Amino acid sequence: MPAKRHAKASAAGQDGLLLLQSQALAQEEAAKAKRELLTRFLKDKLAKEQHSSTLNLHKLNVQWQAILREAKAKELRQDVEILSQTFARVMDCKNSAIESLVTDLQEAEEQHARALRSHLHNVDRLLQLQSCRLACLEDGYSAQLRALQSEFEAERYGTG
Repeated sequence: MPAKRHAKASAAGQDGLLLLQSQALAQEEAAKAKRELLTRFLKDKLAKEQHSSTLNLHKLNVQWQAILREAKAKELRQDVEILSQTFARVMDCKNSAIESLVTDLQEAEEQHARALRSHLHNVDRLLQLQSCRLACLEDGYSAQLRALQSEFEAERYGTG
């Protein structure tokens, strides 16, 4: 009987060992399934994070571009304002130069008109002087002509 007991004990030990092996195998398979599940979960989470990172990077780039665009627009507005003020100053300067030239031109035209009137007055006086001189010369000529005519007449009738 002791051999039966020993066989029973040995069979029970083997059953226990098999039971323990099957439990260990089941635990190992459960752990393996759990690791696969955890790996899949982490891979999904990593993919979601990468997608979120890409999306957030795109949003960040869009916002950064908007900020840069706004800063550039502000800078360009300031440049336009400065150029506008510079243009206004240049226009004022040119307008004052034009006004000065117009004033100078008006003064030159008035001076020309005065000089022309003076010249015409002097020409009129010279014409009057020339007319008087010519009249005097004509009177002298007429007087000499009459004197010569009377002398000629006197010689003609006196000798004849």
